[in-house]
Amino acid sequence: MLNFEEEVKKFHPSLEIEDAEDAIYNSHVSDITDILVEMLNEIRGTK
Repeated sequence: MLNFEEEVKKFHPSLEIEDAEDAIYNSHVSDITDILVEMLNEIRGTK
């Protein structure tokens, strides 16, 4: 039978996941709201 407490102590997150998380949180990716605001500003002639 597995000892849950011992397994939790041995757990270490994957470095790949941590790297992906950093890349996601530290990059600026336009979402649909950003795109719509930009389109409306272009239509209105403002920036």
